[in-house]
Amino acid sequence: MEYMLKTVGLDKTVTTSEGQLTILKGIELEIKESESVAIVGASGSGKTTLLSLLAGLDVPSQGQVFLGPYELTAMNEERRAKVRGELVGFVFQTFQLLASLTALENVMLPAELKGDAGAQQQARDLLERVGLSRRSHHYPNQLSGGEQQRVAIARSFASSAKVLFADEPTGNLDTATGLHIIDLMFSLNQEFGTTLVLVTHDQRLADRCHRAINIESGELVQGVD
Repeated sequence: MEYMLKTVGLDKTVTTSEGQLTILKGIELEIKESESVAIVGASGSGKTTLLSLLAGLDVPSQGQVFLGPYELTAMNEERRAKVRGELVGFVFQTFQLLASLTALENVMLPAELKGDAGAQQQARDLLERVGLSRRSHHYPNQLSGGEQQRVAIARSFASSAKVLFADEPTGNLDTATGLHIIDLMFSLNQEFGTTLVLVTHDQRLADRCHRAINIESGELVQGVD
């Protein structure tokens, strides 16, 4: 199997007070294993909705989504959640760290949930890799935004994910910190051979990917190598 992600005839519509609203229409897409792809487009174009469908966080109105060997659109939420736990890591603009857990505990969590042996040592190694070994026992509210995002990136790789989804990972960071986060994410991605799918407004981030997918008004308009 060459592709890691594939969509066939993907549509997403929602009901609003003004009637049916089409968010995505006829999306046909293939993303290869270990490929890095940026999803770009104006606000409201459907980028984050597409990311949610690819990750199995939402279901389409029509069409199919394949993640690795699995057809997500043929599964219920419980089964999709299990597949996400096996294959997927996430990095969000808002970090999504658990406030009651230390940096180390946040990074350990995905591996612990999978029952992986050596979760703590792996988490320590990843925190050292992102330059936070001395901050491992600090809680999120004791860390800067850039430090929290570094913890989130370490956590996303702790689950040995095959696919990493990132939604505006530099959106809440200043320019210098954002550049550092980009370098970290691509360095780790190359090391782990992960398939990377990013939603971003940051052209620097999009330029680092193998290709960009442009969405306008819910339709795929180009996929540039």
